[in-house]
Amino acid sequence: MKISIKPISFILNSLLLFSSCNTDENLYIALAAEQGEEFSGGENTSFNFSPEAFGFAAPNLSFDQRITFGVGNSFFNQSWVTAPASTTARDGLGPLFNARNCSACHFKDGRGRPPLFNGEESKGLLVRLNLVQTDENGESLGDPIYGKQFQDRAILGIQAEGKLSITYTPIISTYADGSTVTLQKPTYQLIDLAYGPLSGNTNKSPRIANQMIGLGLLDAIPESTLIALADPADTDGDGVSGKPNYVYDYESNTMSIGRFGWKANQPNLKQQVAAAFAGDLGITSPLFESENCNPWIQCEEIPHGGSPEISDEDLFSVAFYSSTLAVPARRNFDEQDVLKGKALFNEINCASCHIPKIETGFHIIAALSNQIIRPYTDLLLHDMGENLADNANDFDANGKEWRTQPLWGIGLIETVNGHTNLLHDGRARSIEEAILWHGGEATASADKFKELSLNERISVLKFLKSL
Repeated sequence: MKISIKPISFILNSLLLFSSCNTDENLYIALAAEQGEEFSGGENTSFNFSPEAFGFAAPNLSFDQRITFGVGNSFFNQSWVTAPASTTARDGLGPLFNARNCSACHFKDGRGRPPLFNGEESKGLLVRLNLVQTDENGESLGDPIYGKQFQDRAILGIQAEGKLSITYTPIISTYADGSTVTLQKPTYQLIDLAYGPLSGNTNKSPRIANQMIGLGLLDAIPESTLIALADPADTDGDGVSGKPNYVYDYESNTMSIGRFGWKANQPNLKQQVAAAFAGDLGITSPLFESENCNPWIQCEEIPHGGSPEISDEDLFSVAFYSSTLAVPARRNFDEQDVLKGKALFNEINCASCHIPKIETGFHIIAALSNQIIRPYTDLLLHDMGENLADNANDFDANGKEWRTQPLWGIGLIETVNGHTNLLHDGRARSIEEAILWHGGEATASADKFKELSLNERISVLKFLKSL
């Protein structure tokens, strides 16, 4: 069963303000915010809107938990080095990698962007590689040589796998009022390949690093809630048919609902963090013990930083840190233009996937349990159309399906990271462009947005920037 969000422009709480003569001509209806609407992360909400807005601990952590948060923060931000080294807790980088630390992609716990020019060092964009074939767990196989992720950096004495080149083609999107917006469609090429060509059957899927806020709260949403939001057969006929991705949990050796990653291909934060250490930094862990390598590199002859290179205790600290970053509060949430934009957001059915309000259940971190949160996501997979397709399967996700992106914090990305690049590969240079790229199940909502007047579109954008 899917929870239906009805248009609310005429059923929002209203405050009637009458003039002294109380005539119909002087009747004014002011929209009102929902009580507590500014608390996006429930009790895990922060009220700092500076360039450090994504980097604060949830305010309801205990003293001991704040110590664990600090340890995780240290491992998240400090660079790993090549083994052997005097800093044995932080050596073992590579031999192939995309970054030396987590914050290289998630700068200030924020969002990455595409390179401004070919040859610029990566700022959080990487390329996943996969084949149609899957392993015994249902996970897609990687390229026979380059594996599941393309690494553009390497330790001394090893060749990096190559470079990423991006070209853009302009696409014109036209509103009903005749005004236009120029979108940019990217084409990706892997060039200067050091170890031979990719397989002709390898799919390339570019992925941008996301902001880190509120991840533990998403982890705390009950599976039953996500299943209730799903409607894979579109039984209510509204054109929206979200479905959960069922993925392999390496620790429990079971299939679980995926929550993290652009295709919801990770079941929990510990596995998400461990996969990033393995794929992005070349750091082994108790969950992923194999070196990040390819058949042309003699990995067994390269010094390692231990076995594994990050301990289970330190991996837990990074996962705890990632779980307990506070969500910034809403800004301008009670302004009339913002409330009008909120009403329009619901009217054009954006809230069918970007669910405004959810309650968390039990979580091992008590601060995350039983919270009313406003993430604006259902964590489900949706067909987003051919224009956004990467043609890469990921467990139950096909080449056109993506997880609904949480919208909380979207209005602070520019403040924190100095850019407004959105969508899975950063092609959208603004919130407006991101809306216009929506296709597939979101086509009807995108078309309705294009039919709005200029002032109405501005109100919707003001609402989104308040999140």
